[in-house]
Amino acid sequence: MEIAEFIRVLDREGRTLTAAAEKAGPGAEVRTCPGWRVRDLLRHTGMVHRWATAFVAEGHTSYRPDGGLPDLDGAELLTWFHRGHRRLVDTLTAAPPDVDCWAFMPAPSPLAFWARRQAHETTVHRADAESALGGEPSAIAVDFAVDGIDELLLRFHARDKSRVRTDEPRVLRVRATDTDAAWTVRLSSGPPAAERGEVADADCEFTGTAAQLYLALWNRRPVPGVTGDASLATLWRERSGVTWS
Repeated sequence: MEIAEFIRVLDREGRTLTAAAEKAGPGAEVRTCPGWRVRDLLRHTGMVHRWATAFVAEGHTSYRPDGGLPDLDGAELLTWFHRGHRRLVDTLTAAPPDVDCWAFMPAPSPLAFWARRQAHETTVHRADAESALGGEPSAIAVDFAVDGIDELLLRFHARDKSRVRTDEPRVLRVRATDTDAAWTVRLSSGPPAAERGEVADADCEFTGTAAQLYLALWNRRPVPGVTGDASLATLWRERSGVTWS
């Protein structure tokens, strides 16, 4: 996907998140994130938007901590979130392709990294906001879901921070049923080693549509289909969470 496509997704998903949060109300339970209310979701996502914006807008070339969570609620919080999201979209849209700033995972460019990362960040949290309303989340395009699985398996969990580890080497296959996309994830005592493509001797396979797998791998819903060693599904659910700290 191109940078402009990611920015369009970010724009749309942020507006959808805002509408769902407003409809649910700040005190509504976020069912996909136990212990969170809608106000927690807005504070967190709005903070991340501002944190990302600062790197691109101000050209910081090394890590900088976030600005913390605001002491806001209700209509003020919604307005704060909307303004931060709008500034992020506008900043990414206006940034030169060769902008130099810090990024925390490999990418073709810093701008490509932040556009992609914030599009997926906001999409996952849009699904969180919609969970406060009950029912199924809005659709996620197949190509975008596949890209998000790529980012999660080949980037996030390739880092030393990943806790998805096994004492005995194991192989997990992830296969989308609505498109020609599959991943092989080799688990061991080190960070998972993932690649596109599938192997015949996997110990466990996760299957589902690309959108279902996208949300399942982010622990927003159960894995639709699990065959083989189901303990790897439990391992993923218990150990794969990506935390802010």
